[in-house]
Amino acid sequence: MPLTVEEMSDRFEIQDLIVGYCYAVDSSDWDALDRFFMPDAVIDYSEMVGVSGGLQEIKRFLAESLTPILAFQHAVSTTQYTFNGDRAQTKTACYNPMTVSNGGKADTLVFGLWYIHDFVRTAEGWRISRLYEQKCYSMNVPDWLAAQLPA
Repeated sequence: MPLTVEEMSDRFEIQDLIVGYCYAVDSSDWDALDRFFMPDAVIDYSEMVGVSGGLQEIKRFLAESLTPILAFQHAVSTTQYTFNGDRAQTKTACYNPMTVSNGGKADTLVFGLWYIHDFVRTAEGWRISRLYEQKCYSMNVPDWLAAQLPA
């Protein structure tokens, strides 16, 4: 069935939120996350790094945990959408290479994951109400870092 103009607009707006989240994280612009998430959003990184919490808690976690990372980049693609009135859910593939340093030696590793987002339509437009990161694969994770991550 063809999409309506409103459905296409909703998809573009939601895709902009997903990409905006990635760019905010990749540029360490933690305050920018406020533009994408509901104030009471739940962000669940428990499968990837063992942390889950509210927006302010996660902003602090990201600022602390990503500071030692030399470089990282989130690339998203192949988003599936499900709409139910003023609520939506997406599942998006994410490819996340990172360069980490351990005693002067740099390692580049890759995480493949699924972003599962819940969205709510507000007077200001769509906002993320929940983000869940689901593990898919990892490559070249150094033993010292793998020991710190959930099994």
